Amino acid sequence: MSVKPPAPVRVLIVDDSATMRGLLSAILRRDPAIEVVGEAADAMEARTKIKTLDPDVLTLDIEMPGMNGLDFLDKIMALRPMPVVIVSSMTERGAAATVRALAAGAFECFPKPASLLTIREDTTLAQMVKAAARCPNRGVRTQQRRQIATAAAGGAGLIAIGASTGGVETLLEVIGGFPPNCPPTVIVQHMPALFTASFADRLDRFCPPKVEEARSGTILKPGHVYLAPGGEQHMEIVGTSAPRIRLYAGDTVSGHRPSVDVLFRSVARLGRPAVGILLTGMGQDGAAGLLEMRRAGARTIGQDEATSVVFGMPAAAHAIGAVEQQLPMGRVAGAAMEMAA
Repeated sequence: MSVKPPAPVRVLIVDDSATMRGLLSAILRRDPAIEVVGEAADAMEARTKIKTLDPDVLTLDIEMPGMNGLDFLDKIMALRPMPVVIVSSMTERGAAATVRALAAGAFECFPKPASLLTIREDTTLAQMVKAAARCPNRGVRTQQRRQIATAAAGGAGLIAIGASTGGVETLLEVIGGFPPNCPPTVIVQHMPALFTASFADRLDRFCPPKVEEARSGTILKPGHVYLAPGGEQHMEIVGTSAPRIRLYAGDTVSGHRPSVDVLFRSVARLGRPAVGILLTGMGQDGAAGLLEMRRAGARTIGQDEATSVVFGMPAAAHAIGAVEQQLPMGRVAGAAMEMAA
């Protein structure tokens, strides 16, 4: 008996540029698992086509005439929640707007391509769209902030976190559940270089601890969270008596720079009490490093499949025995505080 293939992911493209709509459509149509069901030039047209076409996923520009993409995203999430992939130009202003959109409930961000030739072999957007269609929350943002943990975090040790696809909303949930006096926390989130400063600022405004983009030489402090800058440098933690951040240029590790594996391995070498957390993401970055942390005596957590947008990185870690506890997103913050106490 033949098995019926799964239905393709139905996508509506929203962008005020006809050229960009055509380019995005051409990119997505290369994937047989995706069907572009329509295009819209502004929010008004998009609203009509969402009703008539009922797409699985929306790609959404931020800068549009009339109602901008951020305002439209708010209305989508309030009235008709669905997975949304932001397609944004990589500018400082655009980066901040993109992170705001992700925090508001968008699934992921994709930098606008200059031309089809520049991404002929790039399947990232198609992968994002397909992952968005599988998103457990279907693009619905958290309606209420989690109640802030009140357990004392103690002064010993540190927390190291790795995340990739789907990590923006997940980190807002997890760090939002940390108390103001949490252990020093370091994060590698796979994200384009121009987005990390804006995302750190967003986390800082949303979450109880102080959150900042990491700088080389910074000594780790309780109540502070440090996000690795995207781009050309890895982040590691060095120093035993006074652990500090070291940023350095180098080749990609596990396909990334900064790499979660680099961060985790550096924490394992410190020989201090630590908690390692591997969240949603494509690929295997962080799995080997988390195993090194566990073998060095650290406590380890992996996000579970049900709440992961993409169960790649935590699944790889679980498969090699790196995960002590596999937990849903909503329980990660509390478990981390208990382990660090």
